[in-house]
Amino acid sequence: MNTQHYSQYYDYLTRILTASVYDVAVQTPLDAAANLSNRLNNKIYLKREDLQPVFSFKIRGAYNKMSKLSEAQLEKGVITASAGNHAQGVALSAQKLGCRAVIVMPETTPQIKVDAVKARGAEVVLAGVSYNDAYDYAMQLVEKNGMEYIPPFDDPDVIAGQGTIGMEIIRQHPKPVDAVFVAIGGGGLAAGVAAFIKQVRPEIKVIGVQTNDSCAMKVSVAAGQRVELKDVGLFADGTAVKLVGEETFRLCRDLLDEIITVDTDAVCSALKDIFDDTRSICEPSGALALAGLKAYIARNDLENQTLVAVCSGANMNFHRLRHVSERSELGEGNEAIFAVSIPERPGSFLKFINVLNNRNITEFNYRYGDDNMAHIFVGIQTVNASDTVQISAQLTAAGLSNIDLSNDEMAKVHLRYMVGGRTHKVANERVISFEFPERPGALFRFLTHMQSDWNVSLFHYRNRGADYGRVLVGIDVPPQDNEAFETFLNKLGYAYEEQTDNAAYRLFLGAV
Repeated sequence: MNTQHYSQYYDYLTRILTASVYDVAVQTPLDAAANLSNRLNNKIYLKREDLQPVFSFKIRGAYNKMSKLSEAQLEKGVITASAGNHAQGVALSAQKLGCRAVIVMPETTPQIKVDAVKARGAEVVLAGVSYNDAYDYAMQLVEKNGMEYIPPFDDPDVIAGQGTIGMEIIRQHPKPVDAVFVAIGGGGLAAGVAAFIKQVRPEIKVIGVQTNDSCAMKVSVAAGQRVELKDVGLFADGTAVKLVGEETFRLCRDLLDEIITVDTDAVCSALKDIFDDTRSICEPSGALALAGLKAYIARNDLENQTLVAVCSGANMNFHRLRHVSERSELGEGNEAIFAVSIPERPGSFLKFINVLNNRNITEFNYRYGDDNMAHIFVGIQTVNASDTVQISAQLTAAGLSNIDLSNDEMAKVHLRYMVGGRTHKVANERVISFEFPERPGALFRFLTHMQSDWNVSLFHYRNRGADYGRVLVGIDVPPQDNEAFETFLNKLGYAYEEQTDNAAYRLFLGAV
């Protein structure tokens, strides 16, 4: 950090120290993340902005901006364009100040977000299908009605409101801090936090974090000028900004020590970490800072440092949790997924399982394809990311061709759910669903018991964290063997149900 930049930002120190935020915002806790700290051998703290009244830091900047408006401006009312946290911040601020608020949202905005804004007393206008459409319409209303536009990030008073987070961190932890990590969308939060910390405790690093597919600030800083991205990823929608602000760019360029980028799996892993330590669920953008913190530790092999991550929000779409759960283990390096080819002959399954040496299998997908080679999609629990290399080497040494799919986005998003299909090769397939208590090695024992003279034609298993594991198995049983097969099933000792006549099976997996 070049200290010659400090002097030009002294006015922000005054703005932050005199910001009006606590009429509506609360001073959020700086919580020690005990479990994560022990695991990563560093002292990690979470600044809990997810505990604000609107579950996001955005209330700070919105209220600070609006509290400085004149009576005449408040009389005309305020307007903004937003489909997320800023909308709720403006709505609550207007409710507190007793002024009219109009929030322009895209027509595609989920109803739950529309209802949340209306519940704060704001008027919602739906316009267009994107944020840009909503913004353009909001500007038309400003021209028409003379209402005051409240920007989401590119305004000194908004930036100063967010900067009170940096002020609180310093007050709450006067002892040495090595680095503070902050998510970046448009840049208001990072700019505000850096503007305070770098002038009061310049030895503390302030590090911005973005996703790989929404890194407008990182690209802009590298180019020395604002760069507009053509597209942005939408998983961390709270930071999905194509073009950062002029003022936020200036501050972030001069005051941030660096900007780290992370992928979706890393964000999902961070969401799980926050839940494990706090029993709270952040939104993806809310966990972004922690994902960057973890990447920073791994990259620099750090120990015994004091690091702070700002948990910026918790407005999570409930239906995303399934995706987060699926991806968090991959992000932590606790799961690897492989495509493995094995000879299509009796005993191959058992050989494959024995190579894995009692490793916990998290997913197993197989569908009979031809008479020569079987292709298996398998998830395997790992100790860490480097363990994946060892698994691949063990499979190769056993003569089993394999491909590591752990970093293959298409495989993780789509392929794992599409393994299967109809076949004309299995004439007498019977399909059985099994249940067994889910514990380490349970699937291995199940597969061992399933060894028989009949050919396995279909297999699907996924560890979903439940008490019971569920498996779907297809077995080619000639009609003359049906009685012997029934005896075999009853001797297995597992709860089972025949699914051969299931309509969905017949439609999607049954013999052609």
